[in-house]
Amino acid sequence: MNILIVGAKGKMAQLVAENLTQYLDIKVLLLARNPDKFGTELLASNPMIVKGNVLDTDFLTETLEKNNIDLVYSNVGGIDLADQTASIIKSMNASSVKRLIFIGASGAHHEVPGHFGEWNEQAISAYLPGFRKSFELLDQSDIDYTMIRPAWLTDYDEVDYETTGRHELFKGTEVSRKSVAHFVTKVILNPDTYVRDSIGLNKPNTDADKPSWM
Repeated sequence: MNILIVGAKGKMAQLVAENLTQYLDIKVLLLARNPDKFGTELLASNPMIVKGNVLDTDFLTETLEKNNIDLVYSNVGGIDLADQTASIIKSMNASSVKRLIFIGASGAHHEVPGHFGEWNEQAISAYLPGFRKSFELLDQSDIDYTMIRPAWLTDYDEVDYETTGRHELFKGTEVSRKSVAHFVTKVILNPDTYVRDSIGLNKPNTDADKPSWM
């Protein structure tokens, strides 16, 4: 399997890449705007690295085709997330790549209840429209996507999480990047799971008005 990771400079994306490079039958290609800042542990595993921007649709299409990519894992973010998502979808359609794992955010479906939901809505108010529009674009496409909506991220060295479905209320307030990377890796290794689905991810028993460090 040939995997392209976009937004690959993020901590979670690098954890996923490190997980995948343990499998000899998987080739990992990392795409980032500033690839000179990858961690030494990841570089030691010798993934392929390319410099580029997902908003350059022609370049992204060429990258998918040249490297015979089977699956895209997207860790992109920012105010212009919807534009990046549109470019990814267009490039995947042009290169006949169907499978996409996409990191979203809690609140993308207005699914976070209570005081935490209200706080979350305010805390990431600049970014939630991009996540919501991205889901609309994915759902209207024929891409076999899986959107993953993690709670607020920690750097704890633990794998401890539970999931909620597209139409379920979100649980908890936080989850470790290592946990999300574990789930992403599991879906990549089993690409027929969670197809055209949106999955919430949280650490059990972390229900509160805010994440613990706030």
